Amino acid sequence: MKNYLKIKTPPMKNRKRVFLEHDGAIDDILSQLLVLTMEDIELIGINVTPADSFLEPAVESAYKILQLFNQTDIPIGISEHNGTNAFPNAWRARPEIINALPMLINLPYDLDVYALPNATDLLIDRISAQEDPVTILITGPCSNLVSAMKKAPSIREKIKEVIWMGGAFRTQGNVQTYQHDGTAEWNVFWDPQSSKELFEMELPLVCIPLDVTNNVPVNKEFLSTLAKQSDYNLSNLAGQLWAMTIDTIPSYHYVYFMWDTLATSYLTLSEHFETEEVRAIVHNKPPNAGQTILSDEGFKLKIAKAVNKEIFYEYLFNQLKRNADIPLV
Repeated sequence: MKNYLKIKTPPMKNRKRVFLEHDGAIDDILSQLLVLTMEDIELIGINVTPADSFLEPAVESAYKILQLFNQTDIPIGISEHNGTNAFPNAWRARPEIINALPMLINLPYDLDVYALPNATDLLIDRISAQEDPVTILITGPCSNLVSAMKKAPSIREKIKEVIWMGGAFRTQGNVQTYQHDGTAEWNVFWDPQSSKELFEMELPLVCIPLDVTNNVPVNKEFLSTLAKQSDYNLSNLAGQLWAMTIDTIPSYHYVYFMWDTLATSYLTLSEHFETEEVRAIVHNKPPNAGQTILSDEGFKLKIAKAVNKEIFYEYLFNQLKRNADIPLV
């Protein structure tokens, strides 16, 4: 039996243009899936950075998710940034498992990863080509955007908003590693110098930090509720992806939260977030490299402080009550 996603989309001219920067982890792939269910969003490009993933399997995952929505015309760029502080290899290997899931393993895949466009160049080209300003959603490090701004400063006028899952402003960070005091969030810590420079650029930046994502864990109650709608194959796939995080629940170091998924929901649920305009800096040297620090001498940005969790979860469940747009193998 063929399954189809039936979505009524508004006219193209009325849809918000979004460029997605992600780093291939489970929550990044879930974020990409969620963006593609949003009726009012036109996804104009995706960059994959090998931060919380190895590049080749992460690109494969990104491309296969596009296949599920029959949107393989959306270009994918690859980042050449390596970061200063690498994610653990055990985390980076997870996309290999993603591509082996039943809904994805048999989808055709023949991309030459290294023939894909450079991430910085793709970001510049796609932003420059739009008539209206673009929203940039970053669920990994910010390195590509910083490089693009340095190479083509004129794109600033085409950037409507930057939404970044990054930072820990009034709470402890989630970096647990040698020669670090635990104050930083991983996306900032991976490339603290670019993170520092992003703040200094004073783009229209909204950070969705650990301060708010810590309120939306991926727990068994959530997984159980999602499983009740697994007849929808996108719910089934999302449930399998989140189930792959169960080995971090519970953990004395890490609990898996909806870091990137919550940040992604800000695209359409911004009115249900409590935000604050602040000034802040990023420290770029040990032992607190990547720490985001509120300071009157810092740079202007907006941070999320709270979210209506009930509305977020309801929205998430409703968006996943869908079936893939192309026949599944």
